[in-house]
Amino acid sequence: MTNSGKLRFKNMRVLAIDPGFGRCGVAVVEKENGKERLILSECIETSAKDTFPERLAEVCNACERVIIEAKPQYVAIEKLYFATNQKTAMQVAEVRGALIALAARYKLPVSEYTPMQVKSALGYGKADKKQMAKMIHLLVKIEKPIRYDDEYDAIAIGVTHLAHSR
Repeated sequence: MTNSGKLRFKNMRVLAIDPGFGRCGVAVVEKENGKERLILSECIETSAKDTFPERLAEVCNACERVIIEAKPQYVAIEKLYFATNQKTAMQVAEVRGALIALAARYKLPVSEYTPMQVKSALGYGKADKKQMAKMIHLLVKIEKPIRYDDEYDAIAIGVTHLAHSR
C-alpha cells in the first residue's frame, strides 16, 4: 500500500474491447513496472451474410480465445452512449452483454468507460481519431502496424483502465 491508501500493482494486464458485431476491436494492454505496452490487438470482423446470432458467437469465441491465451486480470469495455440507428445500438448492447457475461464466466472484473472518459484519460477531451492514434503511440509501446480504428479504440480503452487503476 502507498501513502494514499491505494494498492500499487507491479504488473497489470487488461483485455480492452470496443464492442461491435460487424467489427469488434480487441486489445490486451499491460502495465509492467510502470510502463505500458501492447500485448496484442486485433479487429474481429464478421460477415454481414451471417445471422446476428452467428456473428455474436464469432465475436464471443474470439474474445474467449484471447482470454485463454493472454490471461488478462481485468476486462475494460466501452459503454454505449448514443446511436442514430436503434437496431444497431440494440445489437451492440447485446454484444456488450454477451462479452460481460463471458468475463464473469472467467471471474474477470469488468470496468466500463464512455468515449469521453477515454479521450479525457488520454489527455485529448475533444480529439479526433487521428489525434487519438497519435497519442496512443506516445503512451504505449506498439510493435506492429494497427490497421483499424477499432483496434486503436480498444487500445485506448485499455490505457484508460490502466490510468484509472493507478
